[in-house]
Amino acid sequence: VDKTGTLTEGKPSVVKVVALAPGQEKEVVSLAAALEQRSEHPLASAVVRAAGQTTFPNVEHFESSPGGGVQGSVTGKRVMVGKRALLERSDVRNLQQLDTVANELQHEGHTVIWVAVEEDPAGLLAVSDPIKSSTPEAIENLHRAGLKIIMLTGDNKETARQVATRLRIDEVVAEITPAEKQAKVLEFKTREGVVAMAGDGVNDAPALAAADVGIAMGTGTDVAMHSAGVTLVKGDLRGIVQAIALSRATMRNIRQNLWFAFLYNGLGVPIAAGVLYPFFGLLLSPIFASAAMALSSVSVIGNALRLKRAAL
Repeated sequence: VDKTGTLTEGKPSVVKVVALAPGQEKEVVSLAAALEQRSEHPLASAVVRAAGQTTFPNVEHFESSPGGGVQGSVTGKRVMVGKRALLERSDVRNLQQLDTVANELQHEGHTVIWVAVEEDPAGLLAVSDPIKSSTPEAIENLHRAGLKIIMLTGDNKETARQVATRLRIDEVVAEITPAEKQAKVLEFKTREGVVAMAGDGVNDAPALAAADVGIAMGTGTDVAMHSAGVTLVKGDLRGIVQAIALSRATMRNIRQNLWFAFLYNGLGVPIAAGVLYPFFGLLLSPIFASAAMALSSVSVIGNALRLKRAAL
């Protein structure tokens, strides 16, 4: 499972702004929002809302790094917004000045967005995305169904660990790119067996397509839904539990119906062919044969209709 928008509400909000220069919090949010307004990531909308602006400075040379962040030129200044790793790759200096604050925010379960201007860090944005009220029940029921739950997220390891601990998730793989998510799914298919992947965003699409069963949140992006084989219209993970229960009930029903069919044909065809005539002088009346055939259809259809009650 993905984290943001799958385990969580997908409606994040900025809960704290930290500026390296005193009094520059509003400037940090404004610069970040100017870039994030052009991004499709769920966290981007939270930054834009936090800025409280309807118009933003013109952005040039915009670049998006999947699973990393965004960068571009805002009012002639080079601005980077995203993970610490993005800033490191862009040769931003003195990032350690904000490490202590960032670690504290991540330990509280917040996602931290770094902001840099030119070659210097400008500040941090702490984003909170509450866990869906239905998620704990869904995870518990999936465990009861015998499934192993693994979180694949591009978020920070400490933030992901906090969420995983609360939900009792079996394994966490954090700070990975969309390509790495896809590679992990392929690895799990080899190591674990059949793999289902649930996600909601553009970043999840490769992993959804690689899984044996891709499950998209109906509240997510169109790309995710097109990449998946199953869409949970309400974005509720409890739908996976129902889908598994319904699938298992369907397979049981198929086996039962095949048994009914073989039973009817195994008894009816030899009798109709006269196998009992030499011994008992019995032949199968065409009227009885027709009734038996109709009854076989009724039994199969009646058994199949029981699926209406499955997983409810």
